[in-house]
Amino acid sequence: MAVSLADIEAAAARLKGVAVETPLIESPALNERLGLRVLIKAETLQRVGAFKFRGAYNRLVQLSPEERKRGVVAFSSGNHAQGVALAAKLLGIPALIVMPADAPKVKAEATAGYGAEVKFYDRLTESREKIAAAIAQERGAVVVPAFDDPHIIAGQGTAGLELMAQAQARGVTPGAVIVPCSGGGLLAGIATAVKALSPQTALIGVEPEGYDDTLKSLQAGVRTPMTPTHRTLCDALETPCPGELTFPILKATVADVAVVTDAEVAEAMRVAFSTLKLVVEPGGSAGLAALLAGKVKTSADTVALVLSGGNVDPDQFARVLRREL
Repeated sequence: MAVSLADIEAAAARLKGVAVETPLIESPALNERLGLRVLIKAETLQRVGAFKFRGAYNRLVQLSPEERKRGVVAFSSGNHAQGVALAAKLLGIPALIVMPADAPKVKAEATAGYGAEVKFYDRLTESREKIAAAIAQERGAVVVPAFDDPHIIAGQGTAGLELMAQAQARGVTPGAVIVPCSGGGLLAGIATAVKALSPQTALIGVEPEGYDDTLKSLQAGVRTPMTPTHRTLCDALETPCPGELTFPILKATVADVAVVTDAEVAEAMRVAFSTLKLVVEPGGSAGLAALLAGKVKTSADTVALVLSGGNVDPDQFARVLRREL
C-alpha cells in the first residue's frame, strides 16, 4: 500500500497540538565549516526525544474502540518503544513493548516511565517478532510495527512536511534532504512529502557501516537482507533489511545512500554538542556524520538534514565526548 501526500497531511492534522513542530535551525559556524547552507530539522526536540512519536500516535489514534481496549504490542530497541508507550498513555491504551536486554538503559527506563509493560529478550537467541506475535495472539492485541505500516510511514512523513514549509518560510528550497535510515519508515515518509512538494530535491539516506542493507537493496533492485557481523554505535539503525512497504517507496524516491563509520558518527555527535549545542544519539547523528565526512554526493548549495533522535545513554555520550569511543 503506497503512502500519499494526502495521507501525510491527514496525519499532520491528527498530530496537530499533540506532537511538537520541531524547529528548523541553522548554524553559521557549521555552514562555514562545510561551505554550504545546512538547515537542520531537530527531531531530538520531539516528544520522547525522537521522530518516532509521530508515526506511533498516527497509528494508535486510528484504532477502533474495541482495538484500544485489547491494547497494543510493539518491539523496539528504544525510540519506537517510547513513541508507542507515550502515544498509548495519551490515548488510554494498554501497551507492552518487547525490548532487547542490551537496549540503552535510558530508553528502557523511559519506556517503562510512560506506563508501558516492558518484556526483555535476548537479541542473539530469541526472535522479537515471534515473542510479539505470541503476546498479540494471546491478548488479542494489535502489533504496531516500527516502520512497515502505512500509518507509521505517513506519521513520520509529517517531519518532511514541516521541514519543507519551514524552509519555504525562509524563501529557500533545499537541493537535498539527508535522513538516517534503518527500516526506512522515516526516509520513506519524508521522501514522499518532499518529492510531492519539490520533485527536484534529492533524497539521501544514511546507514552505518555493516548495516548498509538499504544501499545494497537499491543497488540490487530487490530487498537484500544482511547478516550483520558486528554491532554499531548506531543502535537505532541496526535493521538488517528495508521493509516490504518502505522499500518500493525508497526505490522510487531516493537518489543515494551514504554509509558512515562509528568514528564518523562519534565526530558528528561531538560537533552537534559543541557547535549546535544539541545532544544527539549516534543513529540520529548519521546525516550530519555523512556531511562532515564528505560522503554526501550533491551539488546543491542548500541542504537539509534530520537529526532523528537524542536518546543517548549518558555514559556512552560522555565517552564519545572524551574521544574514548
